[in-house]
Amino acid sequence: MQDLTQDLSQDLSQDLSQDGAQNAAQEAARQAHQPNIDAGRRRFLTAGALLVSFTLLPRPRDAFGQTVTTEAGTFTATAPKLPGSLKTTPALDAWIRIDTAGKVTVCTGKAELGTGISTAFMQLAAEQLDLEPQAITLITADTGETPNEGYTAGSHSVADSGTAIFNAAAQVRTLLLQTAAAQLQVDASTLATQGGQIIAPDGRRLSYGDAVRGTNLHRNAQPGVALKPPAQFDVVGHSLRRVDIPGKVTGGESYIQDMRPAGMVHARVVRPPAYGATLASVDTARIERLPGVLKVVRDGNYLAVVAGDEWQAIVAMRELMAAARWHAGPPLPDPSTIHETLIRLPAQEIKVADQSGQTAPAVHTLDVRYSKPYMTHGSIGPSCALARFDHGSMTVWSHTQGVFPLRAGLAEMLSLPKAQVRCIHVEGSGCYGHNAADDVAADAALIARAMPGRTVRVQLMREQEHTWEPFGPAMTTHASASLDANGTIVDWRYELWSNTHNNRIDNAGRLLPAQLLAQPFTPAPPKPIPMPEGGGDRNSIPLYRVPNLQVQSHFLPDMPIRVSAMRSLGAHMNIFAIESLMDELALVAQADPVEFRLKHLDDPRARDVIELAAQRFGWQKRAPAAGQSSRAGASPAGGESRGVGFAFAKYKNLMAYCAIAMEIAVDRDTGRVDIERVVAAIDCGQIVNPDGVRNQVEGGILQTTSWTLYEQTTFDTRCITSYDWSTYPIMRFSSVPKRVEVHLIDRPGLPFLGVGEASQGPAAAVLANAIADATGARIRDLPLAGARLKAALA
Repeated sequence: MQDLTQDLSQDLSQDLSQDGAQNAAQEAARQAHQPNIDAGRRRFLTAGALLVSFTLLPRPRDAFGQTVTTEAGTFTATAPKLPGSLKTTPALDAWIRIDTAGKVTVCTGKAELGTGISTAFMQLAAEQLDLEPQAITLITADTGETPNEGYTAGSHSVADSGTAIFNAAAQVRTLLLQTAAAQLQVDASTLATQGGQIIAPDGRRLSYGDAVRGTNLHRNAQPGVALKPPAQFDVVGHSLRRVDIPGKVTGGESYIQDMRPAGMVHARVVRPPAYGATLASVDTARIERLPGVLKVVRDGNYLAVVAGDEWQAIVAMRELMAAARWHAGPPLPDPSTIHETLIRLPAQEIKVADQSGQTAPAVHTLDVRYSKPYMTHGSIGPSCALARFDHGSMTVWSHTQGVFPLRAGLAEMLSLPKAQVRCIHVEGSGCYGHNAADDVAADAALIARAMPGRTVRVQLMREQEHTWEPFGPAMTTHASASLDANGTIVDWRYELWSNTHNNRIDNAGRLLPAQLLAQPFTPAPPKPIPMPEGGGDRNSIPLYRVPNLQVQSHFLPDMPIRVSAMRSLGAHMNIFAIESLMDELALVAQADPVEFRLKHLDDPRARDVIELAAQRFGWQKRAPAAGQSSRAGASPAGGESRGVGFAFAKYKNLMAYCAIAMEIAVDRDTGRVDIERVVAAIDCGQIVNPDGVRNQVEGGILQTTSWTLYEQTTFDTRCITSYDWSTYPIMRFSSVPKRVEVHLIDRPGLPFLGVGEASQGPAAAVLANAIADATGARIRDLPLAGARLKAALA
């Protein structure tokens, strides 16, 4: 017992000494808030008991303040040998907390964005702690409570945070068993755990609450701690009903848009009419006299109004809009030539891949271009935030994807220390990347500062959301590939032009309201996201065997339209282009598209998903003559044509493998595309919640179908013109695929690969390939359906 106590004390001392003077001061402050130890308890400690003081709060670590360097939110690791996000936050009690009553709390720096990660995290912790998931309290993305995991993006949640929770829970269970073994005077290997109880062979029991009294959870995780073998899993690998769904389908308080704390006031903002417009004049006196109006906030080009109820705020906002006079900003580029404009912009050149090898002579070469337009996130609920400013401290409730980066940006904007700003994530109705959530959080903070002691709710209007959000960037790609006489790819050259896909909150200037102030903040300059994650160049390197390969990214720092991250970043466009080209090459080689892919793939897991999708779809081999569609379609005069398509990708060439087969019907008279059935196969490593994986693949297919067939942000030389659902159409229920199947390949014991964005790229390409198969028309510019398809058929 004394040896164990000494080991625990030494470990704690080492942790504190390693953190240096700053963390020692934080430790002293933490201890000052703990209850005093009474004399009897002190005598018990001096007698050699196992009780060692620990905190139930996560210890602040240097990683909390580190600069985020990628869209996915990864940053410099402090403990590189540890798994997942334990690298950046190794303290066990930052992830797992157990109080003396046995209550188990799990913390994650990732935010629930509707992808079901909350359910998965509870399953992971429950598995290693031998608990029912319902017994766990989960805290997500709160700068006052959770580890800093940067952004919730890039399909990293389960791979990074889930891995950390899984391993931390296993280590916590081991520590509890060691303490119980000492108290029960048995060998730890003879003890079992079940339902928060530690059970000895003779039937004696010790609760987790009892065991934690003598356990030091305030210690760093260690590498190499054994996990429960997959064969013994009771929770992981089984479908658990999503914990976030019931409130959403029953009208419960599920989203930030639903929050109505007592005493709350409502605010609305007035945005400039276009980029670069400046406020010439505004008469606020009449607006201030309107019923219910509490305050008009003006700071430079920034305008907002606060009222007692929401409708009063909307009425006042409209009057304020009418009263404001603006000087026009600089013109936008001609939308009809936007891709030519982008190609002419100054570029930072990035050589993504450059390899060469000996091959047979090329006998066929394809040289093609593909493009995608600017795209709107299209969040169903306009962005919303709440804020309260009390005694010099700001609390903000936001559906941001990164509470810690947002806190840093708000603190800079408000000239407050970061310690006096707390950001708490609350799920929003719609996300899909960097939409206007951070901007409206800045609105709420600015207005709350002007209304101290009141909770201020700000929600954007639909037209504000659609015209001022950071859009998904337009992209242009140029691909050239050659085949030898045997139909084997011998040369592949690919280049892409794109603005940044990451204008997330590196500084206050990235927040739109901060740019409008009388003393404006300047946005941090855009930077490319380095590969292998990548930004615009994400998934620009084909996974296929290509002996001669050149990939060049033309990174465009100048942004004629405000842009940032949209789900899957450049992977959507690059996989669309690569997989379209693979079908075009298969046609030239007179090869079946599935067999052509398999011919160029060495990765056995890639081959497995392709073969599974083809098998479950009932893919029939097709090898058309060069220049001919592989299916007979309808006559050129009109009618309906049917076709099938296939596409595959490994997301980022790092994460989940996904293959999709699709059958469609095309109305040649109208350009309408009906999706008859979709069959997908996914390999995301160890599966935590099978139903959750299917949710994400299905959702990605539906969302990307909407992107690929219909969606396009429109603008003229003055402003954004796609300001509502009539000017920015998305997929309607009548156009949803009639049947979607998702087949899973589970890899027990292998790393979690992340699945949230795995289907985005393949779902875009499979549509293009199916349309080409049905009609013989190869469309290389998004969106595919409607007028563009009808024109191609004509």
